[in-house]
Amino acid sequence: MGARHEKDEKTRHAGPEVVFAIYRPHAGKAKELEAIVARHMPTLREMELVTERPSILVRSEDGTLIEVFEWCSNDAAQKAHEVPAVAKIWEAMGKVSDFATLGSLAEAKEHFPHFTPVS
Repeated sequence: MGARHEKDEKTRHAGPEVVFAIYRPHAGKAKELEAIVARHMPTLREMELVTERPSILVRSEDGTLIEVFEWCSNDAAQKAHEVPAVAKIWEAMGKVSDFATLGSLAEAKEHFPHFTPVS
């Protein structure tokens, strides 16, 4: 799920890693996406892939959801790709949204971007 996982093993941090997961809903699919994202963290926690640090879910001005959470490690992020329950959620997300980048958000051009809290 991104270039981060393609980096050389020597440059990877062995401990927890914070990720900004960015989901841009397809037209008319915002509520459906929110319902799917609501299942994401509980599933990752159940599989012990993320830390107990509370996640943050916010919305950008264009409706894109930004989910900020902490993987236990890069290995946990990789392992998530092998967990059927997680794959099912990611597949559902992909049907109703595009996985975007921080740079694609208008707010990313601001020095101190503000977002609307969702949860």
